[in-house]
Amino acid sequence: MTPLSIAFLPLTDSAAIIVAAEMGFAEAEGIALDLVRDTSWATVRDRLVYGQVQAAHLLAPLAVAVTLGLSQTPCAIAAPFKLNDNGNALTLSAEFAAALDPSPRSRIDDPIATAHDFATAIGLHHRKPVIGIVHRFSSHALMLRYWLGFAGVNPDRDVMLRVLPPSLMTEALRAGEIDGFIAGEPWSSVAIDQGLGEIAAVGVNIWQRGVEKVLGSRADWASANPDTLDRLIRALARSAAWCDDPANREAMAGLLARPDYVGQPAKLIAQALAGRMPLRQGAEPVDIPDFLVFHRGAANFPWRSQALWIYSQFVRWNMIQASPDSERAAADVFRSDLYRRALAGEGVPMPGASMKVEGALNAPLGAGTHSGSLTLAPDRFFDGRSFDPDAIAAYLRALEMPLRD
Repeated sequence: MTPLSIAFLPLTDSAAIIVAAEMGFAEAEGIALDLVRDTSWATVRDRLVYGQVQAAHLLAPLAVAVTLGLSQTPCAIAAPFKLNDNGNALTLSAEFAAALDPSPRSRIDDPIATAHDFATAIGLHHRKPVIGIVHRFSSHALMLRYWLGFAGVNPDRDVMLRVLPPSLMTEALRAGEIDGFIAGEPWSSVAIDQGLGEIAAVGVNIWQRGVEKVLGSRADWASANPDTLDRLIRALARSAAWCDDPANREAMAGLLARPDYVGQPAKLIAQALAGRMPLRQGAEPVDIPDFLVFHRGAANFPWRSQALWIYSQFVRWNMIQASPDSERAAADVFRSDLYRRALAGEGVPMPGASMKVEGALNAPLGAGTHSGSLTLAPDRFFDGRSFDPDAIAAYLRALEMPLRD
Protein backbone atom coordinates (compact mmCIF):
# COMPACT_ATOMS: atom_id res chain seq x y z
CA MET A 1 0.00 0.00 0.00
CA THR A 2 1.19 3.52 -0.79
CA PRO A 3 0.87 5.86 2.21
CA LEU A 4 -0.57 9.27 1.37
CA SER A 5 -1.41 12.19 3.66
CA ILE A 6 -4.23 14.62 2.79
CA ALA A 7 -5.12 17.71 4.83
CA PHE A 8 -8.77 18.74 5.09
CA LEU A 9 -11.11 21.10 6.90
CA PRO A 10 -14.26 19.89 8.73
CA LEU A 11 -16.70 20.77 5.96
CA THR A 12 -19.39 18.76 4.21
CA ASP A 13 -17.59 19.18 0.89
CA SER A 14 -14.62 17.18 2.19
CA ALA A 15 -16.87 14.13 1.74
CA ALA A 16 -15.19 12.63 -1.33
CA ILE A 17 -11.85 12.44 0.48
CA ILE A 18 -13.35 11.02 3.67
CA VAL A 19 -15.50 8.49 1.81
CA ALA A 20 -12.50 7.41 -0.28
CA ALA A 21 -10.69 6.55 2.96
CA GLU A 22 -13.62 4.99 4.82
CA MET A 23 -15.47 3.10 2.08
CA GLY A 24 -12.47 1.36 0.55
CA PHE A 25 -12.09 3.33 -2.69
CA ALA A 26 -8.52 4.38 -1.83
CA GLU A 27 -7.60 0.92 -0.56
CA ALA A 28 -8.83 -0.61 -3.83
CA GLU A 29 -6.25 1.56 -5.59
CA GLY A 30 -3.48 0.49 -3.24
CA ILE A 31 -3.46 3.75 -1.26
CA ALA A 32 -3.45 4.05 2.55
CA LEU A 33 -4.92 7.48 3.22
CA ASP A 34 -3.93 9.42 6.32
CA LEU A 35 -6.41 12.28 6.72
CA VAL A 36 -5.10 15.31 8.62
CA ARG A 37 -7.90 17.46 10.09
CA ASP A 38 -7.13 21.18 10.31
CA THR A 39 -9.03 24.26 11.44
CA SER A 40 -7.94 27.00 9.02
CA TRP A 41 -7.21 27.27 5.31
CA ALA A 42 -3.91 28.99 6.06
CA THR A 43 -2.75 25.90 7.94
CA VAL A 44 -3.90 23.57 5.15
CA ARG A 45 -2.04 25.74 2.64
CA ASP A 46 1.17 25.70 4.69
CA ARG A 47 1.06 21.95 5.27
CA LEU A 48 0.82 21.46 1.52
CA VAL A 49 3.43 24.03 0.50
CA TYR A 50 5.99 22.80 3.04
CA GLY A 51 5.49 19.12 2.30
CA GLN A 52 3.84 17.95 5.52
CA VAL A 53 1.10 16.40 3.37
CA GLN A 54 1.12 15.28 -0.24
CA ALA A 55 -2.33 16.60 -1.12
CA ALA A 56 -5.11 18.73 0.31
CA HIS A 57 -8.79 19.55 0.26
CA LEU A 58 -8.26 23.10 -0.97
CA LEU A 59 -10.14 26.24 -1.89
CA ALA A 60 -9.95 26.54 -5.68
CA PRO A 61 -8.94 30.23 -5.62
CA LEU A 62 -6.32 29.51 -2.97
CA ALA A 63 -4.66 27.00 -5.30
CA VAL A 64 -4.43 29.73 -7.93
CA ALA A 65 -3.29 32.35 -5.42
CA VAL A 66 -0.49 30.17 -4.04
CA THR A 67 0.74 29.49 -7.56
CA LEU A 68 0.75 33.22 -8.35
CA GLY A 69 2.54 34.10 -5.13
CA LEU A 70 -0.25 36.17 -3.63
CA SER A 71 0.62 36.77 0.04
CA GLN A 72 3.50 34.26 0.06
CA THR A 73 6.41 32.95 -2.00
CA PRO A 74 5.06 31.36 -5.20
CA CYS A 75 4.61 27.60 -5.13
CA ALA A 76 3.15 25.91 -8.20
CA ILE A 77 0.01 23.94 -7.27
CA ALA A 78 -1.63 21.29 -9.44
CA ALA A 79 -5.40 20.81 -9.15
CA PRO A 80 -6.26 17.74 -11.25
CA PHE A 81 -9.65 17.02 -9.66
CA LYS A 82 -12.54 19.17 -8.45
CA LEU A 83 -14.12 17.84 -5.28
CA ASN A 84 -17.45 19.64 -5.68
CA ASP A 85 -19.45 22.52 -7.11
CA ASN A 86 -21.39 24.93 -4.89
CA GLY A 87 -22.20 24.19 -1.26
CA ASN A 88 -21.98 27.60 0.43
CA ALA A 89 -24.48 30.10 1.83
CA LEU A 90 -24.57 33.67 3.12
CA THR A 91 -26.05 33.78 6.61
CA LEU A 92 -26.91 37.15 8.18
CA SER A 93 -27.81 38.11 11.73
CA ALA A 94 -31.53 38.51 12.30
CA GLU A 95 -31.01 42.25 12.83
CA PHE A 96 -29.28 42.76 9.49
CA ALA A 97 -31.58 40.36 7.65
CA ALA A 98 -34.60 42.36 8.86
CA ALA A 99 -33.66 45.12 6.41
CA LEU A 100 -34.02 42.73 3.46
CA ASP A 101 -37.12 41.23 1.85
CA PRO A 102 -39.10 39.69 4.75
CA SER A 103 -39.48 36.37 2.91
CA PRO A 104 -36.34 34.22 3.20
CA ARG A 105 -37.48 32.17 0.20
CA SER A 106 -37.77 35.32 -1.93
CA ARG A 107 -34.29 36.37 -0.86
CA ILE A 108 -32.55 33.27 -2.12
CA ASP A 109 -34.73 32.97 -5.24
CA ASP A 110 -34.07 36.57 -6.35
CA PRO A 111 -30.38 37.32 -5.77
CA ILE A 112 -30.63 40.50 -7.85
CA ALA A 113 -33.26 42.07 -5.57
CA THR A 114 -31.48 40.78 -2.47
CA ALA A 115 -28.17 42.32 -3.57
CA HIS A 116 -29.91 45.69 -3.90
CA ASP A 117 -31.60 45.19 -0.52
CA PHE A 118 -28.21 44.46 1.00
CA ALA A 119 -26.79 47.65 -0.54
CA THR A 120 -29.62 49.68 0.99
CA ALA A 121 -29.28 47.98 4.37
CA ILE A 122 -25.65 49.07 4.66
CA GLY A 123 -26.68 52.66 5.32
CA LEU A 124 -29.33 51.62 7.85
CA HIS A 125 -27.08 49.40 9.96
CA HIS A 126 -25.54 50.68 13.18
CA ARG A 127 -22.04 50.08 11.84
CA LYS A 128 -20.26 49.14 8.65
CA PRO A 129 -21.42 45.54 8.20
CA VAL A 130 -18.79 42.96 9.14
CA ILE A 131 -19.07 39.81 7.04
CA GLY A 132 -17.02 36.73 7.84
CA ILE A 133 -15.18 35.02 5.01
CA VAL A 134 -13.13 31.84 5.32
CA HIS A 135 -10.14 33.19 3.37
CA ARG A 136 -9.37 36.17 1.18
CA PHE A 137 -8.76 33.74 -1.68
CA SER A 138 -11.88 31.64 -1.36
CA SER A 139 -14.71 30.93 -3.78
CA HIS A 140 -17.08 32.27 -1.12
CA ALA A 141 -15.30 35.61 -0.95
CA LEU A 142 -15.10 35.95 -4.73
CA MET A 143 -18.80 35.14 -5.15
CA LEU A 144 -19.70 37.59 -2.39
CA ARG A 145 -17.65 40.30 -4.10
CA TYR A 146 -19.22 39.52 -7.47
CA TRP A 147 -22.72 39.61 -6.00
CA LEU A 148 -22.21 42.82 -4.03
CA GLY A 149 -20.41 44.52 -6.92
CA PHE A 150 -23.48 43.99 -9.08
CA ALA A 151 -25.45 46.23 -6.70
CA GLY A 152 -22.75 48.90 -6.66
CA VAL A 153 -21.29 47.88 -3.31
CA ASN A 154 -17.54 48.25 -3.00
CA PRO A 155 -16.56 45.23 -0.88
CA ASP A 156 -13.24 46.84 0.03
CA ARG A 157 -14.88 49.97 1.43
CA ASP A 158 -18.62 49.57 2.10
CA VAL A 159 -18.34 46.41 4.18
CA MET A 160 -15.61 44.86 6.30
CA LEU A 161 -14.59 41.36 5.24
CA ARG A 162 -13.14 39.50 8.22
CA VAL A 163 -11.28 36.23 7.75
CA LEU A 164 -12.24 33.48 10.20
CA PRO A 165 -11.97 29.69 10.09
CA PRO A 166 -15.33 28.17 9.07
CA SER A 167 -15.80 26.47 12.42
CA LEU A 168 -15.58 29.81 14.29
CA MET A 169 -18.24 31.61 12.25
CA THR A 170 -21.18 30.66 14.44
CA GLU A 171 -19.52 31.77 17.66
CA ALA A 172 -18.44 35.07 16.09
CA LEU A 173 -22.05 35.64 14.98
CA ARG A 174 -23.34 34.75 18.46
CA ALA A 175 -20.91 37.22 20.05
CA GLY A 176 -21.93 40.01 17.68
CA GLU A 177 -18.41 40.25 16.26
CA ILE A 178 -19.75 39.79 12.73
CA ASP A 179 -23.07 40.63 11.09
CA GLY A 180 -23.04 37.59 8.85
CA PHE A 181 -20.79 35.11 7.11
CA ILE A 182 -20.44 33.19 3.91
CA ALA A 183 -19.08 29.68 4.30
CA GLY A 184 -19.48 26.08 3.27
CA GLU A 185 -21.78 23.69 5.04
CA PRO A 186 -22.59 22.66 7.67
CA TRP A 187 -21.92 26.04 9.29
CA SER A 188 -24.96 27.91 7.96
CA SER A 189 -27.15 24.99 9.01
CA VAL A 190 -25.57 25.09 12.48
CA ALA A 191 -26.22 28.84 12.74
CA ILE A 192 -29.85 28.43 11.68
CA ASP A 193 -30.41 25.52 14.07
CA GLN A 194 -29.10 27.63 16.95
CA GLY A 195 -31.22 30.63 15.99
CA LEU A 196 -28.23 32.84 15.25
CA GLY A 197 -29.24 34.12 11.83
CA GLU A 198 -31.02 33.64 8.53
CA ILE A 199 -29.78 32.44 5.14
CA ALA A 200 -30.02 35.34 2.68
CA ALA A 201 -28.27 33.93 -0.39
CA VAL A 202 -26.87 30.62 -1.61
CA GLY A 203 -23.91 30.07 -3.88
CA VAL A 204 -25.80 27.98 -6.41
CA ASN A 205 -28.13 30.93 -7.11
CA ILE A 206 -25.17 33.26 -7.70
CA TRP A 207 -23.34 30.88 -10.05
CA GLN A 208 -25.19 27.67 -10.86
CA ARG A 209 -21.98 25.68 -11.20
CA GLY A 210 -19.68 27.68 -8.98
CA VAL A 211 -16.26 26.08 -8.59
CA GLU A 212 -15.55 25.29 -4.94
CA LYS A 213 -12.96 22.88 -3.58
CA VAL A 214 -10.23 21.01 -5.45
CA LEU A 215 -7.73 18.30 -4.73
CA GLY A 216 -4.47 20.22 -4.60
CA SER A 217 -0.89 19.00 -4.61
CA ARG A 218 2.46 20.62 -5.23
CA ALA A 219 3.06 20.54 -8.98
CA ASP A 220 6.53 19.07 -8.47
CA TRP A 221 5.07 16.23 -6.36
CA ALA A 222 2.44 15.56 -9.02
CA SER A 223 5.16 15.34 -11.68
CA ALA A 224 7.35 13.05 -9.57
CA ASN A 225 4.52 10.67 -8.56
CA PRO A 226 2.29 10.18 -11.60
CA ASP A 227 1.19 6.64 -10.75
CA THR A 228 0.22 7.52 -7.17
CA LEU A 229 -1.66 10.61 -8.33
CA ASP A 230 -3.52 8.64 -11.00
CA ARG A 231 -4.61 6.05 -8.46
CA LEU A 232 -5.76 8.78 -6.06
CA ILE A 233 -7.82 10.47 -8.79
CA ARG A 234 -9.46 7.17 -9.70
CA ALA A 235 -10.34 6.55 -6.05
CA LEU A 236 -11.80 10.03 -5.71
CA ALA A 237 -13.81 9.71 -8.91
CA ARG A 238 -15.51 6.58 -7.58
CA SER A 239 -15.95 8.18 -4.18
CA ALA A 240 -17.52 11.35 -5.64
CA ALA A 241 -20.00 9.25 -7.64
CA TRP A 242 -20.91 7.39 -4.44
CA CYS A 243 -21.39 10.72 -2.62
CA ASP A 244 -23.76 11.99 -5.30
CA ASP A 245 -26.03 8.94 -5.07
CA PRO A 246 -29.13 9.87 -3.00
CA ALA A 247 -29.23 6.31 -1.65
CA ASN A 248 -26.00 6.99 0.26
CA ARG A 249 -26.92 10.30 1.90
CA GLU A 250 -27.91 8.91 5.29
CA ALA A 251 -24.77 6.82 5.58
CA MET A 252 -22.60 9.70 4.41
CA ALA A 253 -24.16 12.15 6.88
CA GLY A 254 -23.49 9.70 9.70
CA LEU A 255 -19.90 9.23 8.60
CA LEU A 256 -19.18 12.95 8.29
CA ALA A 257 -20.77 13.58 11.69
CA ARG A 258 -17.96 11.71 13.45
CA PRO A 259 -15.82 13.93 15.73
CA ASP A 260 -12.69 13.17 13.72
CA TYR A 261 -14.33 14.50 10.55
CA VAL A 262 -16.93 17.29 10.48
CA GLY A 263 -18.12 16.70 14.01
CA GLN A 264 -21.62 18.17 13.72
CA PRO A 265 -25.04 16.48 13.96
CA ALA A 266 -25.85 14.17 11.05
CA LYS A 267 -29.31 15.73 10.68
CA LEU A 268 -27.73 19.11 9.92
CA ILE A 269 -25.16 17.68 7.53
CA ALA A 270 -27.92 15.78 5.70
CA GLN A 271 -29.74 19.02 4.86
CA ALA A 272 -27.10 20.24 2.43
CA LEU A 273 -26.64 16.76 0.98
CA ALA A 274 -30.33 16.68 0.10
CA GLY A 275 -30.50 20.34 -0.96
CA ARG A 276 -33.40 20.85 1.43
CA MET A 277 -32.69 23.41 4.13
CA PRO A 278 -34.55 25.71 6.55
CA LEU A 279 -33.62 29.36 5.98
CA ARG A 280 -34.37 30.48 9.54
CA GLN A 281 -34.92 28.66 12.84
CA GLY A 282 -38.24 26.86 12.98
CA ALA A 283 -39.07 27.40 9.30
CA GLU A 284 -40.03 24.60 6.97
CA PRO A 285 -37.09 23.42 4.83
CA VAL A 286 -37.04 24.64 1.22
CA ASP A 287 -35.72 22.82 -1.81
CA ILE A 288 -32.49 24.25 -3.24
CA PRO A 289 -31.63 22.15 -6.33
CA ASP A 290 -27.94 21.42 -6.82
CA PHE A 291 -27.05 23.18 -3.57
CA LEU A 292 -24.03 20.86 -3.32
CA VAL A 293 -22.84 18.72 -6.23
CA PHE A 294 -20.12 16.07 -5.88
CA HIS A 295 -20.03 14.37 -9.27
CA ARG A 296 -22.87 14.83 -11.75
CA GLY A 297 -22.61 17.14 -14.75
CA ALA A 298 -18.80 16.84 -14.98
CA ALA A 299 -18.46 18.42 -11.52
CA ASN A 300 -15.04 16.80 -11.02
CA PHE A 301 -13.55 18.01 -14.29
CA PRO A 302 -10.98 20.81 -13.73
CA TRP A 303 -11.99 23.33 -16.40
CA ARG A 304 -9.11 25.67 -17.16
CA SER A 305 -11.70 28.34 -17.92
CA GLN A 306 -12.84 28.24 -14.29
CA ALA A 307 -9.27 28.86 -13.12
CA LEU A 308 -9.22 31.84 -15.47
CA TRP A 309 -12.49 33.17 -14.05
CA ILE A 310 -10.83 33.09 -10.64
CA TYR A 311 -7.85 34.95 -12.09
CA SER A 312 -10.17 37.54 -13.65
CA GLN A 313 -11.65 38.27 -10.21
CA PHE A 314 -8.17 38.67 -8.71
CA VAL A 315 -7.48 41.27 -11.38
CA ARG A 316 -10.86 42.97 -10.94
CA TRP A 317 -10.36 43.47 -7.20
CA ASN A 318 -6.74 44.62 -7.52
CA MET A 319 -5.25 41.52 -5.95
CA ILE A 320 -2.90 41.11 -8.89
CA GLN A 321 -1.89 43.05 -11.99
CA ALA A 322 -3.00 41.52 -15.27
CA SER A 323 -0.20 39.94 -17.29
CA PRO A 324 0.09 37.18 -19.88
CA ASP A 325 2.41 35.21 -17.59
CA SER A 326 0.01 35.34 -14.64
CA GLU A 327 -2.93 34.43 -16.87
CA ARG A 328 -1.07 31.41 -18.23
CA ALA A 329 0.07 30.32 -14.76
CA ALA A 330 -3.47 30.57 -13.41
CA ALA A 331 -4.93 28.46 -16.22
CA ASP A 332 -2.22 25.85 -15.69
CA VAL A 333 -3.31 25.21 -12.08
CA PHE A 334 -6.39 23.28 -13.23
CA ARG A 335 -4.82 20.14 -14.73
CA SER A 336 -7.41 18.67 -17.06
CA ASP A 337 -4.56 16.73 -18.70
CA LEU A 338 -3.87 14.83 -15.47
CA TYR A 339 -7.58 14.16 -14.96
CA ARG A 340 -7.80 12.67 -18.45
CA ARG A 341 -4.64 10.60 -18.00
CA ALA A 342 -5.82 9.10 -14.71
CA LEU A 343 -9.28 8.18 -15.95
CA ALA A 344 -8.41 7.06 -19.46
CA GLY A 345 -9.85 3.62 -20.02
CA GLU A 346 -12.10 3.87 -16.95
CA GLY A 347 -15.23 4.53 -18.98
CA VAL A 348 -15.67 7.94 -17.40
CA PRO A 349 -17.23 10.39 -19.87
CA MET A 350 -15.25 13.61 -19.93
CA PRO A 351 -15.36 16.78 -22.01
CA GLY A 352 -13.39 16.88 -25.22
CA ALA A 353 -12.30 20.46 -24.51
CA SER A 354 -10.54 21.92 -21.47
CA MET A 355 -12.14 25.36 -21.60
CA LYS A 356 -15.63 26.65 -22.18
CA VAL A 357 -17.56 29.89 -21.98
CA GLU A 358 -18.62 29.96 -18.33
CA GLY A 359 -22.20 31.01 -17.66
CA ALA A 360 -23.46 30.31 -21.18
CA LEU A 361 -25.67 27.29 -20.49
CA ASN A 362 -29.33 27.97 -19.71
CA ALA A 363 -30.30 24.30 -19.91
CA PRO A 364 -28.60 20.88 -19.78
CA LEU A 365 -26.44 20.31 -22.85
CA GLY A 366 -24.92 17.18 -24.31
CA ALA A 367 -21.17 17.67 -24.67
CA GLY A 368 -18.64 16.12 -27.00
CA THR A 369 -16.64 13.40 -25.27
CA HIS A 370 -13.94 10.90 -26.16
CA SER A 371 -16.17 8.07 -24.93
CA GLY A 372 -19.68 7.64 -23.53
CA SER A 373 -22.21 10.43 -23.13
CA LEU A 374 -21.98 13.51 -20.95
CA THR A 375 -24.56 16.15 -20.12
CA LEU A 376 -23.31 19.48 -18.82
CA ALA A 377 -25.55 21.20 -16.29
CA PRO A 378 -26.77 24.81 -16.57
CA ASP A 379 -24.04 27.12 -15.35
CA ARG A 380 -25.57 30.61 -15.44
CA PHE A 381 -24.37 33.54 -13.37
CA PHE A 382 -27.22 35.34 -11.57
CA ASP A 383 -26.65 38.56 -13.56
CA GLY A 384 -26.82 36.86 -16.95
CA ARG A 385 -23.20 37.62 -17.84
CA SER A 386 -20.93 35.01 -19.36
CA PHE A 387 -17.17 34.65 -19.12
CA ASP A 388 -15.19 33.94 -22.28
CA PRO A 389 -11.68 32.82 -21.25
CA ASP A 390 -10.37 34.07 -24.59
CA ALA A 391 -11.64 37.61 -23.92
CA ILE A 392 -10.73 38.36 -20.31
CA ALA A 393 -9.86 42.02 -20.90
CA ALA A 394 -13.22 42.68 -22.56
CA TYR A 395 -15.01 40.87 -19.73
CA LEU A 396 -13.29 43.03 -17.13
CA ARG A 397 -14.06 46.23 -19.04
CA ALA A 398 -17.75 45.26 -19.05
CA LEU A 399 -17.61 44.89 -15.26
CA GLU A 400 -16.25 48.40 -14.76
CA MET A 401 -19.55 49.66 -13.38
CA PRO A 402 -19.59 52.54 -10.90
CA LEU A 403 -19.43 51.42 -7.28
CA ARG A 404 -21.06 53.37 -4.48
CA ASP A 405 -19.47 56.72 -3.66
